[in-house]
Order: sequence, then structure tokens, then C-alpha cells
Amino acid sequence: MRENERVTSATRQPETPAAGIPPRLIATDLDGTLLRDDKSVSPRTVAALAAAEEAGIEVFFVTGRPARWMDVVSEHVHGHGLAICGNGAAVVDLHGGPGAHRFVKVRELARENALDAVRLLREAAPGTVYAVEQTYGFYQEPDYPKLHMEIPDDLAPAEELLAEDGPGSAEPVLKILAYHPSIDPDAFLTLSRLAIGDRANVTRSSPSALLEISGPDVSKASTLALCCAERGISHEQVVAFGDMPNDVEMLTWAGQSFAMGNAHPDVIAAASGRTVANNDDGVAVVIERMLERL
Repeated sequence: MRENERVTSATRQPETPAAGIPPRLIATDLDGTLLRDDKSVSPRTVAALAAAEEAGIEVFFVTGRPARWMDVVSEHVHGHGLAICGNGAAVVDLHGGPGAHRFVKVRELARENALDAVRLLREAAPGTVYAVEQTYGFYQEPDYPKLHMEIPDDLAPAEELLAEDGPGSAEPVLKILAYHPSIDPDAFLTLSRLAIGDRANVTRSSPSALLEISGPDVSKASTLALCCAERGISHEQVVAFGDMPNDVEMLTWAGQSFAMGNAHPDVIAAASGRTVANNDDGVAVVIERMLERL
């Protein structure tokens, strides 16, 4: 869920992963991190991911993207076939290919909480417009901009979209998207977190003022922790990569974490290390050095 724009630039060389506990799982964001700006996975990165899997290290894609946008990496999921989508709102089995994915775990946003978030944010930031992301459906308000290059399943005010008898009412809500046309993105995030409080988890992955609002305890980090616990993997055995505020909790939780050279300042502050930018294969650079030490 990140527009094709650089946030910052950096030329600092990647730091070598610290010696100690051998890694068992790599958790990587996609847009602005694993993917280049043209949304491709470079041959070097494909080779690094395959080498990690060959060495017995699981690779998890952990993204704000919905499951239907995972075709860019579905052929690189290797053995387990799982990805964490929607900022932790869903664990998806991608083995079926585009359009045939299976939801393994869903951590929905209760409609009551979503309606509270919409109401509170309308009061705090007049002019905010909304979209609703569900397991298979996507709905939006008429004034919500065409940010995602897709046709919504329905157009209506958010209050109608989130009603118990509204469009898509048979499907769980994964997150709501809130867009403001003029507020500074970081200021919008701060204001929204203060306004919504503990009713939902608010983050962002776009350089525009586009927020992603999930269930109160739902984040990349919390869902990754659940997946690791199921595998007997501790946070010290996880190496994580990211570039935007929706990665901060995951980078803080992981035993080793790397901010991309193009990362947001909050991500740089949260990570234990840094690597080069996504267009310079920063994830692959770290994986290659990590495998040399095993």
C-alpha cells in the first residue's frame, strides 16, 4: 500500500547482521522494501530468497497489501506458501495463485470499532474520506480518490458500508482506509491516533495522507508473533526488513531488523540496523551476508 515514491535517500552501506542466535525466519515488507519501485523482484533478490529457504530459513512476506495484490510475489513463496497481508489482518496461503488464495487466519476489525473510528476521525479531521477493505471485497465512498487502480464493489458513505446489513456484510472487515487531501501525512497519523485511541490500530504506508485502520491489537508484529509461536520460533530468531511506519512494530519486535536506505525516519529509529535502498536490493545484500556467516 505504498505509492511509487521515495521517502528519503541514503547511501550508507548495510550493516553486517550481528553474530549470535542463528536466524530461523526472515520477515520482509514488500513495497519500498523487497520490491523495486517498478514493483518487480530483482533476480538477485529472487536468488537470495531461494538461498535462505535452502538454508532452512523461512521467508514471510509481511505487507499492507490485500491478498488480491500478491501476484507480484506469489511465485516466490517457496515451501509454506504463506503471507501476512493487510498489516496483519490476514494470513493467506498463496499456493493457489492469483484469485485462488485461501485465508488461513483472519483478524477482523469489528464493525462497531470501525464506525467509531470513522465518526471520531470525521470530527477530528473534516474532509476525510474512506474505503473499506474486506477479505474479498473493496468498497469506498464516492469522494475517495482512485488510489488503487481498481473498481470498487460499491460506492456509499462509510456508515452505510460498515452497517450490519450493508454491502459485503457477510464478509469480515480487515481494515478501513482514511484519506485526507491536504493534511501532512505524519500529522494526520498523529492526530488520528489521538482521536481514535484504543478503538483501532492506526498506521500508514503511503507517502500521502492515507491511513490504514485495523483491529485494536492487529499489526504486522502481532500477527507475525502468532505465526512464529506456531512454529516454535522466538523473536530473537527473526530478521525483519521495512521502510514505512506500518513496519515499526515489526522491526522493534524482531531480534534483528533493517531499515531500507529509502526508509521513513521513524523506521530508521526503530530498526537495529540499516541496509541500502530497495532499488539497490537492500534485502538481498543483508541475506547474502547473513548466509555467509552460517
